[in-house]
Amino acid sequence: MKEFLIVKLQGAMQSWGGHTFEDYRPSHIFPTRSAVVGLLGACLGIDRSDIQSRADLNASFELTVRADRRKVRIEQFGQIKEKILKMQKMTDYHTVLDARKVNGTPRSDAIVSHREYLCDAEFTLALGFRSNAVFSLEKVKAAIQKPYYTPFLGRRSCPIQRPLFENVILAEDVQQALAQIEPKKGTLYSEQMLKGSAPMRIRDIPIQDPVRQFATRTVYILGDENVFQ
Repeated sequence: MKEFLIVKLQGAMQSWGGHTFEDYRPSHIFPTRSAVVGLLGACLGIDRSDIQSRADLNASFELTVRADRRKVRIEQFGQIKEKILKMQKMTDYHTVLDARKVNGTPRSDAIVSHREYLCDAEFTLALGFRSNAVFSLEKVKAAIQKPYYTPFLGRRSCPIQRPLFENVILAEDVQQALAQIEPKKGTLYSEQMLKGSAPMRIRDIPIQDPVRQFATRTVYILGDENVFQ
């Protein structure tokens, strides 16, 4: 049996950045590992310049994300019905002055920056901590219950709408752990190979370097056709 720390990410909007440079800022359809490390690091009070602590936190846990299949209750003609609420992706734009060029110098003209957000999305994270973890389950649990810095869902414009901490679950594996947490169904994105899953490569592991660069990992996807349109 293994302990899993269960974290809930809920908010009106979320954004989990993909590869970008100023004028286009896409969002993945699930929280990236670098984003989760940043979220937990904020709760722990780890400064962005503290490269070693960031690396220690990144090495402390394995991550599985579930894009929850959400249901809402609606009233139609005096009857209460349940409806599956599917995640939507929207694009906003902003005019940006002094945007960076590839060489890092600012542009003299303004640009239009397109930014993607997820709406009506809800994620459940299952974190399994390694035996030699510098940041233990109990330490991270205490931090997300009383964050040092304000956590947000990918961008500062995306506040959380409920506490991050959900539960600590004892289970044989991550699927059994998530099966105990409502809504119990949804697409899984796991660092562990799951029966029936399909692999996908994603570049979102923060590299131990002052420059924000990322390495590649394999994510195993176990789908749920009712999560997305």
